[in-house]
Amino acid sequence: MPVLEPGVAMPQTIVSPAKVFVPKHAAGMRFELRSCVTSEQKSCTVRVVLGSIMLPQSFQRIITCTGNVNCSLALDSPPWEKWLQIMVESLGVLVLAVLTPLLFCFTACRPGSTSSFLNFSSLNQSQAGPRPGSTGAAGSSTLPTGASRNVSNKRSFCLQNQPVVREDLDVVSVRYRLLNGPSVPVHSVSPTLLLLNLNTGMDSGGSLVVSLLLNKVLGNATVVACVSAASPVLSLTATQNCSTAFFQGYPLSVSTSSAEAMLIVLYPQTDDWFLSLQLICPKGQGECNTAEAKVTVFAYLTPCFNDCGPYGQCSLLRRHGYLYAGCSCKAGWGGWSCTDDTKAQSVGAQNLATLLLTLSNLMFLPAIAVAIYRYYLVEASVYTYTMFFSTFYHACDQPGVAVMCIMDYDTLQYCDFLGSVVSIWVTILCMSRVKKILKYVLFILGTLLIAMSLQLDRRGVWNMMGPCLFALVIMIAAWVYHGVKRRHCYPSSWKRWVFYLLPGITLAFIAISVYAFMETNENYYYTHSIWHVLVACSVAFLLPPRDKHKKPWAWSQKLTCRYQICQNDREELYAVT
Repeated sequence: MPVLEPGVAMPQTIVSPAKVFVPKHAAGMRFELRSCVTSEQKSCTVRVVLGSIMLPQSFQRIITCTGNVNCSLALDSPPWEKWLQIMVESLGVLVLAVLTPLLFCFTACRPGSTSSFLNFSSLNQSQAGPRPGSTGAAGSSTLPTGASRNVSNKRSFCLQNQPVVREDLDVVSVRYRLLNGPSVPVHSVSPTLLLLNLNTGMDSGGSLVVSLLLNKVLGNATVVACVSAASPVLSLTATQNCSTAFFQGYPLSVSTSSAEAMLIVLYPQTDDWFLSLQLICPKGQGECNTAEAKVTVFAYLTPCFNDCGPYGQCSLLRRHGYLYAGCSCKAGWGGWSCTDDTKAQSVGAQNLATLLLTLSNLMFLPAIAVAIYRYYLVEASVYTYTMFFSTFYHACDQPGVAVMCIMDYDTLQYCDFLGSVVSIWVTILCMSRVKKILKYVLFILGTLLIAMSLQLDRRGVWNMMGPCLFALVIMIAAWVYHGVKRRHCYPSSWKRWVFYLLPGITLAFIAISVYAFMETNENYYYTHSIWHVLVACSVAFLLPPRDKHKKPWAWSQKLTCRYQICQNDREELYAVT
């Protein structure tokens, strides 16, 4: 790809694009196309596209040049230290067009007290001298020393730089600290410029926040600011739209009537960002031209603005090597920082949802009572564990005001998931009526494997489906074994099937259907509460009856005090001396 030099006229064909490098502190650039002829010496019509063809058309500058008419384009604030691509397309007959000449010139803006607006032209002054009306060429002796000093003294500085230090705090979390203090001086003669470096390649997934606070100003003057990428806006006025050559910036302003202003740029592009500030004086207030305003600037990059507030949670997402941050909103709230209350739930609805999700776990109390009455103490302990952590997990999981966390949220969630799966595991194994030693071994081994599986993938589908299917296989095998051994259907009592097993299985299937097919984010509070009630009730129906050789607990019998003759069946041996 040919490289164009500033100030050097270069013939260029439409076969391939060209490029030119924009130097630092370039305040403006000018493109000229003086003629367009074909190989047959006929006039032609071409379209010139400045800017990358990979970007949207809104980030490009397009001009149409016809015949021998002088075609030019002037751009303010081109992107600093970037390659600018020039593509020429023929709009007429498909012939080879030659452009003579293709000329670029840059107007430089150097900060400091000894530099002003200068014109960058070719270092070879014999080919292209300074343009009419320019102040001279950088590095040349076009103007005498005394004349250069006079021009510099008469014209104001191009800009005032303020040193800024970038401090990396965390992932997608950066703070910018001004070395001269949080307050910066702002004048009306030249803009004050702050560089916000977001060029590390890992800063595009957060939110850039710029906050301005006006501390001191004269009269009705206004401080106008502009945040832009790639290049700063060096000419700020009350009617300036805060736009650069190829990008649209973000305007801000502070005054005595509105002393604070804040800007949030979501997912800023990876580039050097600039904050330009300038004092704008109203008409008829001459003393304002020499005045100075003080503005406190706070600038930082955060994953989520305001940490998503009370109705959201900030989450990081890494996909294909890119890191993004975003808010996960709850209770009907929306927006980038969960501040949109268009579909938000009221405080009463939040309290109702919390009560439904927490109090529905009390339906485990009948299951716990049945398990204790039938001497299933291990199962009763598991149900108690599940009821406790499910209650407080859902109390902590709610957004807004209706929330209460007794311990870390992640711990409560893990314990809730673990208790739910283990409860199903021990219930089905208890229904299989295997030997006690085998049942308790399966209890412990299954619980350990479930805990490991949840640690690997807490929301995996097979965390619940796997133990359920395996326990059902064990139960069916045990029931078939008992039926073959007794030569009768197992369980043998029709009352057991009609009044216990069938209602329990029906409730369990309804609960699974509600959980898998009906639960959404909108009806989560109701459907999940129904899931709690149905599962707890099904457990109370599905628990097998008490063993026949075991009597009810002592408190269910009438206590009597009397002497009994105890017989010791153990045979003891004594040594006879």
